[in-house]
Amino acid sequence: MGPFCKSLLLFTLNWLDAQLTILWVRLDVATEGNGLMAHILNHSENSFLFVKLLIGALAAFILYRCAHLSLAQRGMRLVLTIYVTLMILHLVTGYAALGWQAPAVIASYFGSLPKALFSLVS
Repeated sequence: MGPFCKSLLLFTLNWLDAQLTILWVRLDVATEGNGLMAHILNHSENSFLFVKLLIGALAAFILYRCAHLSLAQRGMRLVLTIYVTLMILHLVTGYAALGWQAPAVIASYFGSLPKALFSLVS
C-alpha cells in the first residue's frame, strides 16, 4: 500500500473514530478519554468533529508529505496500528452496548496477559 492510500486510510479511521465516539458518548455507553476533546464534545458535536478531523487531516498530510523519511514511515505504521486497535475497542463497545458481553470478556483477558506474563518473570 502506497503513502497516499495509507494517509487516506488514516484520515478515514480518524473520521470513523470521531463518529463512533460521538455515538457512544451520546448513548452514555462510553466517555471521551481525552480531556480536551471531551470538553470540546461537551461544547458541541460539530466543534468536536471539526477539531478531530482537522488534527487527523494535518497528521495524514504531514505523514504523506514526509513518507520518504523512515521516521514518517514508522510513525504511519504506529498511528495506523493505534487506530486499528481503537476500531476493535469501538467494536467491543458496540457489542457491549447491545448487551453481548463476550467480546469485552475476551478483550479483558487479552488485556491482562502482559501483566500476568510480567508477574511470572519477576
